[in-house]
Amino acid sequence: MNNTSDPRSSDSSDSEIVFAPACDLVRRLTERELGAEELMTRFLARIDEVNPAVNAIVTLAPEAAVEGARAADAALARGEPPGPLHGLPVAVKDLTVTRGIRTTFGSPIYRDFVPDEDALYVERLRAAGAIIIGKTNTPEFGAGSQTFNPVFGATRNPYAAERTCGGSSGGAAVAVACGMLPLADGTDMGGSLRNPASWSNVVGFRTSPGRVPVWPRNMLYNPLGVAGPIARHVADAALLLSAMAGPDRRAPLSIETPGSRFREPLGRDFAGTRVAWSPTLGGYPVEPAVLEVCAAAAARFEEVGCTVEEADPDLRDADEIFQTLRAFSFAMAHEEHLRLHRDRMKDTVVWNVEKGLALGGMDIAHAEAKRAALLDRMVEFFGRFDYLVCPTTQVPPFSVDTDWVREINGVQLETYIDWMAACYAITVTGCPSISVPAGFTPEGLPVGIQIVAPPKCDFEALQLAHAYEGAADFASRRPPL
Repeated sequence: MNNTSDPRSSDSSDSEIVFAPACDLVRRLTERELGAEELMTRFLARIDEVNPAVNAIVTLAPEAAVEGARAADAALARGEPPGPLHGLPVAVKDLTVTRGIRTTFGSPIYRDFVPDEDALYVERLRAAGAIIIGKTNTPEFGAGSQTFNPVFGATRNPYAAERTCGGSSGGAAVAVACGMLPLADGTDMGGSLRNPASWSNVVGFRTSPGRVPVWPRNMLYNPLGVAGPIARHVADAALLLSAMAGPDRRAPLSIETPGSRFREPLGRDFAGTRVAWSPTLGGYPVEPAVLEVCAAAAARFEEVGCTVEEADPDLRDADEIFQTLRAFSFAMAHEEHLRLHRDRMKDTVVWNVEKGLALGGMDIAHAEAKRAALLDRMVEFFGRFDYLVCPTTQVPPFSVDTDWVREINGVQLETYIDWMAACYAITVTGCPSISVPAGFTPEGLPVGIQIVAPPKCDFEALQLAHAYEGAADFASRRPPL
């Protein structure tokens, strides 16, 4: 495959269609230059061709997908107004329930589970015209940023099949990178949208808590886990978010801004915009190969008019906050699983649940108080800077046979979470963060850089990512499959 070809080309070959921007595909579908059934057929052919090598899409419903595409064509022919995602194939992350489509959560406990309802944002994707064609792979219960599980096995990095793609939205990122999907959803607690996007040379957006309302849910006010988009282009991520976002009365954290906000133009003038570049977020170990790529990427923000200054936010207590609140949420979600199915759960999930069960009320209260103080410090930081940029991950993609990283630059890591600090430290700030491709290591492994915006400034994060994308031109490079 030609790594330098322009995916925005009007060439009608299968390759150019499956790598075309989602925004362009929607335009061509709604203007009837291209039929939804024809498009679906080409994407299904691409999945047949590529998926066996990477194992990104783990449940597929091709007959229903073609039927849905025919229905989309018929509706357009009748003059029905198309939705913003009209005719686009989407495979939903296997942590998110989908009506009538197997949802395993990557666990043998749910190997054959077929939900009878959709999660709220899946309802919204369908209403926007997307066609749900299957599910993308994830680690067991989304635990750990390495996508493997005993039900489906591992998802492989599209740029180096012997390496991991990260996780937990690993299947989604790889499917998009390989042209099997035009865009995909994902979820993120400690980096699960950003990490796999970084390692697949695509865009992954951790949205503000409440931007995409969560339902069904077992915790009303949990700000750690969010949903968001994965795409090859920033404008495509904004398009998908426009269908996912918007308030809902069942989700008290939900933000009132309508999703249509994210279909507005992303272009703006960045002259004089103040960007803080933080190579290590104040002292986390980061491998030199990652730092080298990210430092070069940080300099590109000056090309779009920004002033870049090296500065670290005050993230003290972030480790304790995340470890405590993550363990609390795992205990809430999986206490019954542990009691009934301990022997069918992987050791890291068992550890995290037991850590949560051992917490006392004051442990959680102290973590919440420290999180409040951390947010105050971030608000002060964003009084001096408009954006923060930092590495998405601290290491390049590692072996697909390694479950988690034990050491970085000679620093020993105690838990399976520690190596994800560059992402989870941003999680506990409550700030939106988008990972965009930064470049490649000398070995040809993808590296991402995070753009962090002030609380609730999701649109502004997309705007700077869009401007950076224009300077970096990362979307033209494709996996060598």
